[in-house]
Amino acid sequence: MTDARQADDLTIGVDIGGTKVAGGVVTPDGRVLARIRTETPDRSKSPAVVEDTITEVVRDLRREYGVRAVGVGAAGFVDEQRANVLFAPHLSWRREPLRDALSARLDLPVVVENDANASAWAEVRAGAGQGVGNVVVVNLGTGIGGAVVLDGRLHRGRYGLAGEFGHMTVVPGGHRCECGNRGCWEQYASGNAVTREARELVRAESPVARVLHQAVGGDTRLITGPLVSELASKGDRACVELLDEVGTWLGTGLANLAAAFDPELFIIGGGVSEAGELLLGPARAAFERNLTGRGYRPTARVVAARLGNEAGLIGAAALAREALAE
Repeated sequence: MTDARQADDLTIGVDIGGTKVAGGVVTPDGRVLARIRTETPDRSKSPAVVEDTITEVVRDLRREYGVRAVGVGAAGFVDEQRANVLFAPHLSWRREPLRDALSARLDLPVVVENDANASAWAEVRAGAGQGVGNVVVVNLGTGIGGAVVLDGRLHRGRYGLAGEFGHMTVVPGGHRCECGNRGCWEQYASGNAVTREARELVRAESPVARVLHQAVGGDTRLITGPLVSELASKGDRACVELLDEVGTWLGTGLANLAAAFDPELFIIGGGVSEAGELLLGPARAAFERNLTGRGYRPTARVVAARLGNEAGLIGAAALAREALAE
């Protein structure tokens, strides 16, 4: 066994979403030494089935590496003790005591954190936010996840639920959201927003959507956010306009968050952010156009995240390591 594998400062991070469970052995500087990815068990199954999968991932990783603790980033509401998942929309967890259940099975300290918080902490520790004390992270995926770092500390709120920016109402009476409300920000600035608008263009047989229509043979079920980004990068005008629209909504929301938190830096992550400047350019323009006191105040930078899909597990591992020090 190598020195790296014998190191006593390694932790495991696990990132749980609606479709995947990803785990990795992570060093203090954010390097992932080993990784495992598997599918999330069907949401209709019991919480124990998902916990079985997490346990198997951790045990497989421990066969090669000695680790001190496990951090779990879960897509859902996690309480202030970082112990219980109060609600996970894509899993069957309702007030699930995940920390204690996993700790008992693994015989290791376990920390549970919201997945967006874990991703944000990774970016602050080892990614685009290194050395910055006041950061807002916005993750654009199926919906919008978010997190806030204030004065170098992750801000969880009184009940552990801070950062649910995606459910700010931006259009009263607007599109229905899965959360039950209407007009939530994530209905206008997320992967779902991109695909919904693209599909509507094709269904309407709009002449501007000719390239998009040809790409999927008229089958709107085949339209995805990555496809729109790919066609936009090749110059398709309709797809460029779709990303421009989503970027404008993104920047408008960032201006509201700047009024609330006054960060130095916004980090934009998640799958939609892979569109790069096709998204971030319009976002910066809308941000500056809607910023309160524009022209008379410093303007936060808006940059892309650096750590990609592994941010969640890297951040969860870091939080587990820091919990041991506390």
